[in-house]
Amino acid sequence: MSAITARKGFVQQLDQLNSTSSSTTNSIAASPEDTPRQSPSSTSLSSLDSNDDLDLKTVNGKLLDTYGNEFHLPDFTIKQIRDAIPAHCFNRSGAKGLGYVARDVASLAATFYLFHTYVTPENISSTPARAALWSLYTVVQGLFGTGLWVLAHECGHQSFSPSKTLNDTVGWFCHSALLVPYFSWKISHGKHHKATGHLERDMVFVPKTRDQYASKLGHYAHELTELMEETPIVTAGTMIGQQLAGWPLYILANVTGHNYHERQSEGRGKGKQNGFGGGVNHFDPSSPLYEAKDSKLILLSDLGLGITLAALFLIGSNFGWANVAVWYFVPYLWVNHWLVAITFLQHTDPTLPHYEPESWNFARGAAATIDREFGFIGRHLLHGIIETHVLHHFVSTIPFYNADEATEAIKPIMGQHYRSNVEGGPMGFLKSMWQSARMCQWIEPCEGAEGENKGVLFYRNRNGLGVPPQKLSPPAELKAAKSDS
Repeated sequence: MSAITARKGFVQQLDQLNSTSSSTTNSIAASPEDTPRQSPSSTSLSSLDSNDDLDLKTVNGKLLDTYGNEFHLPDFTIKQIRDAIPAHCFNRSGAKGLGYVARDVASLAATFYLFHTYVTPENISSTPARAALWSLYTVVQGLFGTGLWVLAHECGHQSFSPSKTLNDTVGWFCHSALLVPYFSWKISHGKHHKATGHLERDMVFVPKTRDQYASKLGHYAHELTELMEETPIVTAGTMIGQQLAGWPLYILANVTGHNYHERQSEGRGKGKQNGFGGGVNHFDPSSPLYEAKDSKLILLSDLGLGITLAALFLIGSNFGWANVAVWYFVPYLWVNHWLVAITFLQHTDPTLPHYEPESWNFARGAAATIDREFGFIGRHLLHGIIETHVLHHFVSTIPFYNADEATEAIKPIMGQHYRSNVEGGPMGFLKSMWQSARMCQWIEPCEGAEGENKGVLFYRNRNGLGVPPQKLSPPAELKAAKSDS
């Protein structure tokens, strides 16, 4: 069953919250040698109604996603997933990868040439018309630039070609040109793939817990059920800020990444925390995101950024900074927008669980992602990064041009745990950004959950959408303070 069915059931029965079981997407994004520990349940998906499972469910309580659909913990293995994928899907071609890079670079160059040559005062006398066309230029270049970003992402996962040297060389050049610290990002992104959905180890879009969300608003967790809903204008403002500044904030201050750096194995995280000046970023070799052995790669990433910034400075000095803003920096903002939007919607959805350490394992965490649909742009310009993300989290070394076939192969193994929301195509993708922003404000355990189920958290909100948050009692110290006053 697709996630679309779950959404329709939710819309039709919002007040009853009795929609049918939601579909879920499993994805596993680490290398083949990263084998998950087994789920405590040894049963198959087809035997979820057995007496043993019913007894366990009774003991541990029912899990409900934000739509109100019942969730069952995945019980298949990575090996089952890999064995289901045709062998040829794992084949990588350096020539084919370079062909796609050449196509994207040629598209960027041709677009610049056409606009620079023909969208001029001599050819188009109307200033508003030229402004509109150059605005279109920034959008188109942003899409082509995002496509190039995705190919460098393929390089980072070694799915670009069988050659690590070729992968890292191409990835470094492409990402550096887009002001991305290639090796620094590659290392932290690999850790995200190895700990997806883990609340204390995941590296990106780690959701706020109920306590964290309440604290941000200056309230206690039990008071959230008493607050008025967030006004749509506040939601819109938050989304705009996320889309404009999300990527720079992530690489500069590790915003949305985990904040448990004290546990870094080499002791690099002592006294460091997310935020500006906190010592956690993608540029400093001493950042707790990295180990000592990574230092030279971090510096090489910084060198790539320095070369690009120097080139931009020379261009700006010779051709004017207004031109550089239109030629490069506004398209750069579009690239950042698409990058953040794609990643946000891959890991933020009313059907997605997140896990406390004691309830997490690799397969469960990697399953916490979802496929979406962005039509021609997504499948061709952006190389399918939106449409085949579930498969990518299972086997990140499969090249994007084989990902559709591999996705179809793993669906029977995943069954109800394959999540997708393809309703509405590109417009549905954009609408999902608003829906997720309104429905996915914080995560909390499901009411009545015990045992390992208590460590499976789902999104809740104060906007009256979906399953309502639990009603909590004030903390004991607050009760004591009130009784003393």
